[in-house]
Amino acid sequence: MDTPGLPAKIDPDALTTVLDGRWAELRRAVRAQMAAEDFKDPVDLDVEAHRAQVLEWLRLLARTDRPGLGFDPAHGGGGDVGGSVMSFEMLGFGDLSLMVKAGVQWGLFGGAVQLLGTERHHERYLRKIKDLDLLGCFAMTEHGHGSDVQHLRTTATYDPATREFVVHTPDRSAMKEYIGNAARDGELAVVFAQLITGGESRGVHAFVVPIRGEGVSGVEIEDCGRKAGLNGVDNGRLTFNQVRVPREALLNRFGDVAEDGTYTSPIESDGRRFFTMLGTLIRGRVSVAGSAGSATKRALALAVRYAEQRRQFARSEGDEVVILDYRAHQRKLLPALATSYALHFAQEALVATLHDIAEDAPEEEQRELESRAAGIKAVSTWHATATIQTAREACGGSGYLSENLLAGLKADTDVFTTFEGDNTVLLQLVAKGLLTSYKDHFEDLSPLATARFVAEQFVEAVIERTSARKVVERLTDADDSDVLYSREWHLKLFEDREEHVLGGVAQRLRKAASDPFGVFNDAQDHVLRAGRAHVDRVVLEAFIGAIERCADAEARELLERVCDLYALANIEADRGWFLEHGRLTSGRSKAVTAAVNALCADLRPHARTLVDAFAIPEKYLAAPMLRD
Repeated sequence: MDTPGLPAKIDPDALTTVLDGRWAELRRAVRAQMAAEDFKDPVDLDVEAHRAQVLEWLRLLARTDRPGLGFDPAHGGGGDVGGSVMSFEMLGFGDLSLMVKAGVQWGLFGGAVQLLGTERHHERYLRKIKDLDLLGCFAMTEHGHGSDVQHLRTTATYDPATREFVVHTPDRSAMKEYIGNAARDGELAVVFAQLITGGESRGVHAFVVPIRGEGVSGVEIEDCGRKAGLNGVDNGRLTFNQVRVPREALLNRFGDVAEDGTYTSPIESDGRRFFTMLGTLIRGRVSVAGSAGSATKRALALAVRYAEQRRQFARSEGDEVVILDYRAHQRKLLPALATSYALHFAQEALVATLHDIAEDAPEEEQRELESRAAGIKAVSTWHATATIQTAREACGGSGYLSENLLAGLKADTDVFTTFEGDNTVLLQLVAKGLLTSYKDHFEDLSPLATARFVAEQFVEAVIERTSARKVVERLTDADDSDVLYSREWHLKLFEDREEHVLGGVAQRLRKAASDPFGVFNDAQDHVLRAGRAHVDRVVLEAFIGAIERCADAEARELLERVCDLYALANIEADRGWFLEHGRLTSGRSKAVTAAVNALCADLRPHARTLVDAFAIPEKYLAAPMLRD
């Protein structure tokens, strides 16, 4: 089986143009600053020195206009939400501690003040946050509750006699855990707590609470200490002992308390209000997905360069063989590289949607955006974990040395799969969004509530929608050479898998009325597969859309082959499902594997071009193992 031929040499700049997309000018500016500054991961600093270094770098970033891109122009910002997320993403090419600390300061802390607060908060805080005159924290996660934000135990009880909220940690499980900027540099925290007024809880709200400085009392700060990675970020634990803050400390966009304790909100339902509030904060989740992609690209660039110069084992006669010429090595790196391209384009589309969506957009659009952000974050960070490990192995013992950067990338990105939302929980959120067709607000994310919600209100509609799923034509009645490189066939397989799996989940959850938790728990693997199948289809469609925008004929031809490899490697990885469900014959399954091998061979001469197109500043690829 032969793949279509490719030109011998393709200009990586033509690919970079496609990759840079809508925010090309901003990407070039960030690269230029990163090339001028030394934001490269330190390999020999102790924790305190690393933290000090990252804070110094943060001050360098604050001198540019990029930290304020996402803020309102009225308060010194740029009004460019997409550009703000993109600039954080690009920092992923350097020390990830800097990216995370920048994300905490300007994305999470500043973003919460902007998106959950009102003019009084914007006027008081935003310019100081942007200019780094006020460092802050985003205090959501608790020792006993991470992904289950709705059931946080920290309380903020309104006292009408003093017109203050009393913020309190009732027990150890309510201690705020893993809070970036808390251990060393933060002065103020946005604290998420259960708002109580008039003896009634109104759900989780956010409050600005001083945590250190003159006049602060009742706040206990504990340093999380050395972590497996990201040690330039000063993570800490926060405990509040009857800490009093003024009534105006409530970030009151979605709920307010009058002087007499009366609660009002533009959103009547507590549950709907909670998820609307969380929905405004998805920039952090989107940024994590993008920075994970940047770190993965860096790892692949290091591994491909190493594989093109490292030689091992001689043929029967002649020189030793460059290790990237071995099919097994190509198999390690090239499908992962194809997936990184696919996820890059999916991320670009996600950021564009985030940027373009209006604040008053229909709820269905908002929920779809939240679901897509959850799914891409999960898949991108799992891909980062797997691919960086593969890159480390592909570089042998050299990859294990700190000086060659891969060990640090592996340690720093490991936590990405669990912060800004545990990936397993996020894929359940994706599946729930599909099952409900975004026709109603998200409720409690617990299995019990999810099962009841689906079983009682929406399953019949879902079954009607999915029972007539498409038949994948040409599975058995066409030659492999006509099908395997057909984009139509790839799309139909991905679409049919998604619809079939979703329909199966709906059928299983019909039984949930009798035992909601048990039925949902038994079907959880099926639910997760539905979420993953949906994301895979979305990613493929984004890749196809990017190819259509490519103006350079040779670059487009190369991207077509990379997309083929992404699609066929995905099908090969899940061929058990396709075989079990009659979507592949055994012969065609073998042909898919042969096609993946052929594409690896076809793309091998272009591997360096593909990683060079990421345009990572050279100083961030200066690993000693790559010296001639």
